[in-house]
Amino acid sequence: MNGQITCVEAVRHYLEKISASSQLNAWLEVYDIEALEKAEMLDSQRKAGAPLGRLHGVIVGLKDVICYKDHKASASSRILENFTSVYNATATERLLGDEAIIIGRQNCDEFAMGSSNENSAFGPVRNAIDEERVPGGSSGGSAVAVQAGMCMVSLGSDTGGSVRQPADFCGIIGMKPSYGSISRYGLIAYASSFDQIGIFGNTIDDVRLVLDVISGPDEFDSTARQRPSHIPAQKDYYKFCYFQNALEHPSLDPTIAGEIKGFTDKLTSAGHTVERIDFELLEFIVPAYYVLTTAEASSNLSRYDGIKYGYRNSNQQNNLNELYNYSRSEGFGPEVKRRILLGTFVLSAGYFDAYFTKAQKVRRLLIEKTKEIFSQYDAIILPTVPTPAYKIGEKKDPVEIFLADIYTVYANLVGIPAISLPLFKNDQGLPFGLQVMSSQNNELHLLSLSKLLINLQLQENNPHL
Repeated sequence: MNGQITCVEAVRHYLEKISASSQLNAWLEVYDIEALEKAEMLDSQRKAGAPLGRLHGVIVGLKDVICYKDHKASASSRILENFTSVYNATATERLLGDEAIIIGRQNCDEFAMGSSNENSAFGPVRNAIDEERVPGGSSGGSAVAVQAGMCMVSLGSDTGGSVRQPADFCGIIGMKPSYGSISRYGLIAYASSFDQIGIFGNTIDDVRLVLDVISGPDEFDSTARQRPSHIPAQKDYYKFCYFQNALEHPSLDPTIAGEIKGFTDKLTSAGHTVERIDFELLEFIVPAYYVLTTAEASSNLSRYDGIKYGYRNSNQQNNLNELYNYSRSEGFGPEVKRRILLGTFVLSAGYFDAYFTKAQKVRRLLIEKTKEIFSQYDAIILPTVPTPAYKIGEKKDPVEIFLADIYTVYANLVGIPAISLPLFKNDQGLPFGLQVMSSQNNELHLLSLSKLLINLQLQENNPHL
């Protein structure tokens, strides 16, 4: 807070924005009374001269897959509709510890499975730019909440693009840090070796601050790593690359391809190096991703059986298998069931080597190729998605939707940080972003580069700046 308004005034402002934008369906629950009480407490502490937390009074929303003690966490699924978390996710704990105000939980695709936010058990989220269009998924509610000014920042999760893709559709910043940068403790699992909590914001500085607060090692998550201790040395000029076959892919909207190619020319004119490389593994990325993530989902979601918690079919069953069958069939939505079935298939004895083992080999090759690329370049630039936001209900073929993840799932397969920057709009006024990736565990470098790229675009559009 800058001292010009109180925390209570800030909370009231955002509560009014949430109420006025309820038709967007971005929130599943708003903690109005609790948020006001926290704001009053923070105002009192500040007036008393207490030291301020780094996020003092910052209004935050949580995707409905991030646990908040004594609050519902449903993963936007009927199977967990009435589940109340008994502990805080590490990210939640760190937000609260630095005096952020959590104002509510945000709608998403069920169990974070989807690219449009049409798969929520509680209805689709709508894009504030055009309410007939999707906001992207799976973290659509978190993106729209920032887009429409209903909170300052949001936390989402990104398993294959679920932060970057909705950020692209909504015209905001969305960052997926390196795998292990932020603890996954308290994040409802989809695919454990891919999942990563990500951040939505309107500025790079906001994203950087939240990342600094919530990242770092955690005794509850052995994959959480030490946070970066210093910002890499700044250079006058950087070396970028892009995948030639990605920018020439037939699924890519011509306007997006043209704008990104034009932006590479701006980078070159500014003194940077931009080179195209042939990425021969591009066609294997999406198949490998969906084999591995659905396999992990099949394993992770087996815990939802109607026994210990969550939805249970109330009819009299003859045996335990019938109880499992009815509870899971009624509790899970169609997209989640599709991915569980796919995952169970690729893990089955007759197909394990043909699919799962081969996909793991592809992943290893991708990691080796990525290390080679970053030994020569500072960053990779790509589109975030093939097209701008489409109409709700427009895409019905699940294979078409899966293939639209071609540009985002790569970063999750290899564990590197990636960010979508809102640099462009098409002739309909629909935003689309530039995706930038850096080497693993190099988030601060990526954020510095992102600020440079945003400033370059701003200067191009406003020469007098």
